[in-house]
Amino acid sequence: MDAIDLAQLASQLESEQSRDRLIALASLRDVEAEDAVPLIKKVLADESIQVRSMAVFALGIKQTAECLPLLLEVLETEDDYGIRASAAGALGYLQDDQALEPLLRVFYEDTSWLVRFSAAVALGNLQNPRARDALIQALDSEEVLLHQAAIAALGEIGAVDAVDQLLRFVAAEDWLVRQRLAEALGKLPCDKALSALRYLVKDSHPQVSAAAEQALQQLETGTTTQPESDDFPG
Repeated sequence: MDAIDLAQLASQLESEQSRDRLIALASLRDVEAEDAVPLIKKVLADESIQVRSMAVFALGIKQTAECLPLLLEVLETEDDYGIRASAAGALGYLQDDQALEPLLRVFYEDTSWLVRFSAAVALGNLQNPRARDALIQALDSEEVLLHQAAIAALGEIGAVDAVDQLLRFVAAEDWLVRQRLAEALGKLPCDKALSALRYLVKDSHPQVSAAAEQALQQLETGTTTQPESDDFPG
């Protein structure tokens, strides 16, 4: 994108209309990270929660050396739990192990289940086995969404030694939990995972049985599939 277009976007980000600022942020999807991040920084303290949240998420997609400290600051100082959740999620996209301890801290200490959910997802994206204990703890949460996030993340970090804890969800009432379980087991090669997947292939929900069938193929052929990353917001 040429300098004139960047100048136009910079001007649009200063518009009094939040809709204009959101459109400008969405337009940054086609801008190189080095050019996009200085523009994103202009609205990190925006009065609109929607604009701030979109800007924070964008820092996880348009990655430069500035993004990690910026996101950590948001995670530690932001009052709005939705924006803290966006920051946690964005840190996962960075896939930088320097984010591990801050994410673990908010997972254990944040009062919002949404922030803890985002932190669990991000911990899975980091694929660092040091997150195992926190994710195991999330399995005892009363929030079903936390179960989904933790199960998926334990698969991402390759926590084969957590299979016994995961198998308690093989008959979970929520079919999305069972689907996440099937997907995770496909990344945890062991006899118990194979046995559970052969059971889940017969699940009454078609998406669970399809996920189990694919996971079985992964284990039996020794291949794994990588989830698609979310696109830039907008």
